[in-house]
Amino acid sequence: MFLNRKDFLGIRDLTAEELNYILKTAETMKFVINQKNKKVPHLQGKSVIMLFYDYSTRAKLAYELAAQHLSANVIDMDATAASEKKERLQDVGQLIDQMGADFIILRHPMSGAARILADCVEASVINAGDGHNENPGQSLLDLMTIKERKGGFEDLRVAIIGDITHSRVAKSNIWGLLKLGAEVRVTGPSTLIPSELESFGVKVCFDPREAVDQADVILSTRIAASENCVYKIPSLDEYRSMFLVDENLMKYAKDDAIVMHPGQIQRGVEIATSVINSPQCIVNDQIGNSVAVRMAMLYILSQIGGGLHEAFD
Repeated sequence: MFLNRKDFLGIRDLTAEELNYILKTAETMKFVINQKNKKVPHLQGKSVIMLFYDYSTRAKLAYELAAQHLSANVIDMDATAASEKKERLQDVGQLIDQMGADFIILRHPMSGAARILADCVEASVINAGDGHNENPGQSLLDLMTIKERKGGFEDLRVAIIGDITHSRVAKSNIWGLLKLGAEVRVTGPSTLIPSELESFGVKVCFDPREAVDQADVILSTRIAASENCVYKIPSLDEYRSMFLVDENLMKYAKDDAIVMHPGQIQRGVEIATSVINSPQCIVNDQIGNSVAVRMAMLYILSQIGGGLHEAFD
């Protein structure tokens, strides 16, 4: 059986075969949620714990809806970055384990937190974003959206623009796109691009026009408002003057290129309003796929040891 593992911790851990399997399952889940009755019984009697130390309305809503559509019991734990100082993550995880929870959806400001939790609990852990490391759920919905629009990934040229160092989504997307056969180019301020990227097969371009030249897909990242990011660039105005995805930059991409962003977009800094309002910007398609992908992640983990793949043979 494909994806015979307990947890979803990152795209880096997955093979191309496993990624395609998840995307195929998500397509089935999208069919389910397009029905009038969106609820199916696959997680009936199962408990899903939402453990978000970093708040994200969009991600939490997507995971909660996904679990509810699958008939799971959803419990939102009151977790904050301050609360971890009172009780270790491992202790919280073992508490949840002893109470018989089946899934823990973790979002945490520390890179590697999801793996630490997964190693000390019997429950299945889904990484909803850990520090600057990975965010597999967001990446999978990006991959699903690209596949729907472009039909596949072989020979696809993808440009990722912005802050790569602090973007866990960008890192997950890089792993996923490379495994599935796409060419990946990145561009942004030199202080925000990890030095080791080229060793993984990524082309680093410090001129954004080179990065988007004949690109099929343009993925813009968030420019964080945190001190970690701001002190590495002179100003947002200077970033805008060089890396804003606007109509002038789009001229270098293919005519049918699509523009994507994990949200929320800083209009006029990351992407120009004119591009956001154009048919090439498919942010709404990404949002539309967010629940289906999370349903697929939960469903697959719930079926470990079963014969789920037979349904797709």
